[in-house]
Amino acid sequence: MPFGEYPYTIDDKGRVVMPPAFREFVEDGMILTRGMEGCLYVFPLASWRRVEEQLEGLPLTDAESRSFVRFFYSGASKARLDNQSRVSVPQPLRTFAALGGDVVVAGAPGRLELWTPARWDAAISAVQDNPPKPDLLINFVA
Repeated sequence: MPFGEYPYTIDDKGRVVMPPAFREFVEDGMILTRGMEGCLYVFPLASWRRVEEQLEGLPLTDAESRSFVRFFYSGASKARLDNQSRVSVPQPLRTFAALGGDVVVAGAPGRLELWTPARWDAAISAVQDNPPKPDLLINFVA
């Protein structure tokens, strides 16, 4: 699983260098898509297949499910690392996540996340200021 957070920059062509700690995780290709809280999610292809299965299992008759699938799936874009270990982030995804200049590349279970530093700091502060409820973490520490 990828973990850690790394500050990088996105160049004028929308490319960001993948941190060395995460390169093996996405070396076979990846899917970039809209994430929660205004970040982008980056799934390795194997993980994306599991995500697709879960999306396909959502009820077509439920409006909220359709909206979420539309949000999540329609923004998806397939990518590979180039020879300089960069990934090209499509313009619509850069616009969604307000990416330009500085970027935080963060690890999460089964995915990576791309954030603007301001949104990243706000998301981390929000958890510090309002930690998850104890019942959510009941089995977190053995």
